[in-house]
Amino acid sequence: MTNRQTNHVFEANGLSYNYPGGVPALSDVTFSVKPGETVALLGANGAGKSTLLKLLDGLIFPHSGTLKAFDSVLSEKSMNDPDRVLEFRSSVGLVFQDPDVQLFSPTVWEEVLFAPLQAGLERQEVITRGEQALKLMGIEHLRSRAPYLLSSGEKKKVAISSVLSLRPDVLLLDEPSAGLDPFSQGKLIDFLITWSENEHCVVFSTQDLDMVEELATRVLILGRDHTLIADGPPDRFLSDPDFLLQANLVHEHSHRHKNLVHSHVHTHRHSHE
Repeated sequence: MTNRQTNHVFEANGLSYNYPGGVPALSDVTFSVKPGETVALLGANGAGKSTLLKLLDGLIFPHSGTLKAFDSVLSEKSMNDPDRVLEFRSSVGLVFQDPDVQLFSPTVWEEVLFAPLQAGLERQEVITRGEQALKLMGIEHLRSRAPYLLSSGEKKKVAISSVLSLRPDVLLLDEPSAGLDPFSQGKLIDFLITWSENEHCVVFSTQDLDMVEELATRVLILGRDHTLIADGPPDRFLSDPDFLLQANLVHEHSHRHKNLVHSHVHTHRHSHE
């Protein structure tokens, strides 16, 4: 899969998913993602962002509509093929919003090595990837620590490293800046900008419009009715306060900055004259 030339990383057509009891999570969502794009998923809490990421990662499957990854249908049937699963898991990596859901190994080093070991790579290749993944997140000093004893920000970095050790073509990130201090957020953004080169793809959910402005080349916005209400370049929507209010992405206290609308009220990470 990683060596295959493809026009689209993902193609969703009429994608719908319901929670138990028939409660809608996504309704008739259609979009595609190309290699090299950095796509931000926006929407109010409960709009379906995390559900969409799980669908893209093949953890759950749509109740209606179709979803393709690398030009092949992504379905429960296709993911029962061991070769298909190994190929897909080596190409697409998901980092959950809560790293405690993802981390389970006794040490950080073992956590980072787990995925490449499962992929059947040679021992030296596994070690090389582990070392590089730790370095990319700047957590070499944590290698002997137990993940459950780390801070939330450190856990997030370990979770990202454990995915990067597979060297995927696509990174799926659920609220990647959650739990990170401002310095670490900046380092993560710098890394993702560099990593997204060479046709790598990033799809991330966030409530942080600053991060969208700095990182995203495109936004997908889910509405309160769980449909896709906007798809396009960030500037088109972030500069429209009425639309952002309607989509529950900001509130009345939001203000303009750099000709874009931001909701700094919660963090006040920037000082303004």
